[in-house]
Amino acid sequence: MMRRMWMVIVLLLLPLTVQAQSGDGSRETQLRELLQLVEQGMVQDAREQRERINRFIEQRNEQDQMLEQRQARLAELEAQTETLEGRFETNETEIAELETRLDDRLGTLKELFGVLQQTASDFKGVVAASPTSSQYTDRVDFLESLIDKAGSSSRLPSIGELERLWYEMQQEMVASGEVARYPANVVADNGETNEQSVVRVGTFNVVSDGQYLRWEPETSQLVQLPRQPGARYTAQAEDFSQASAGELSDFWVDPSGGSLLSLLIQAPELKDRINQGGVIGYIIIGIGAFALLLALERLISLGLLTMKVQRQARTDQASPKNPLGRVMQTYQDHRNKDTETLELKLGESIARETPKLTRFLPLLKIIAVVAPLLGLLGTVTGMINTFQAITLFGTGDPKLMAGGISQALVTTVMGLAVAIPTVLLHTVVSGRSKRLLQILEERSIGIIARRDEQQGQTA
Repeated sequence: MMRRMWMVIVLLLLPLTVQAQSGDGSRETQLRELLQLVEQGMVQDAREQRERINRFIEQRNEQDQMLEQRQARLAELEAQTETLEGRFETNETEIAELETRLDDRLGTLKELFGVLQQTASDFKGVVAASPTSSQYTDRVDFLESLIDKAGSSSRLPSIGELERLWYEMQQEMVASGEVARYPANVVADNGETNEQSVVRVGTFNVVSDGQYLRWEPETSQLVQLPRQPGARYTAQAEDFSQASAGELSDFWVDPSGGSLLSLLIQAPELKDRINQGGVIGYIIIGIGAFALLLALERLISLGLLTMKVQRQARTDQASPKNPLGRVMQTYQDHRNKDTETLELKLGESIARETPKLTRFLPLLKIIAVVAPLLGLLGTVTGMINTFQAITLFGTGDPKLMAGGISQALVTTVMGLAVAIPTVLLHTVVSGRSKRLLQILEERSIGIIARRDEQQGQTA
């Protein structure tokens, strides 16, 4: 329709254009041509309209045919649905009858399977937590399958599976009393898994190359302890792991299956105790080492002087290399003087030797007194920190208080550990120096007495 309107507009405008271009054209000729064009357009529009009507009729016939096909398919499916529903109801009735017949035939076997399921479940828990599973690795999967079958009415355990359950239980009992060596995967501290030769002691402990291992039920793996117990435990574990078959060897056994061992490795070692002392602890250790060096130097020096003095006491030839020789040399230098002057000279010589013999003794005494005081200072500081932690976090965790108090008392122990040996060393060194001074005094008094005796005989 729009096309026809445009054609009429064009034809109406055409004569005006033609007339403008050529002034000698006939008006009648133009109208006749316009009429012909209109007739041609009407004919063409009528043809296109008939074609559209024919296509619409064809499409409607196809849709009617498709509708008839769908209705026929729907009727067929509805009939099939009714058939299946009937079959489903029949099958349900048959299944109920078969289940009732199965229950009647099973009878007491259901109770037996219930007991079997309970026994397998309990044994599964034992096997999962036992280190013997590192040697026999497929038992847990078998027990899970057996538990599923024992709890299901469609699948029943076979005679072979029941016999294997008895065999696995018997095997666990035998393994709990034997020592076995076998290869197994071990997870090291760095997370790497390596196959190693391990030694299992019943269901208690597993060792490898002198290292204690722990069985992890969650991951079903042997894991090396992040921290090993003391040297006396690991040394015996190493000897035990290297022992040959039939050879007797000492070994520390954890009857709790690893609980005692876990508590043992949590106990702090000497290095941990020293670290707990903090700065004050290091100071106490430093002055303790310094006191030990001083005491050793005094013991060695006084020991050498004692030997030299003893050699000097057996001869009258004075030697300037020892205190007694120097005292004797003083007598020889002033032997012609009067007795009072000689006594003063010998006293002066002994007084000159006294600082050499008592050197560092006051310092040792000071260290013996200061070390406990430093330990008390560290304890007070640690208690202050503990009470600050209690103020912040409360008293809900006893381990927090116990750990803080234990750490605070470490410095007191360290101070006493330094002070007690220092006092003993000071006593020993002081005794040796006093004995040497006593020898010098006795010899000087003896010299004066002998001189007076000789002078009296001469008179």
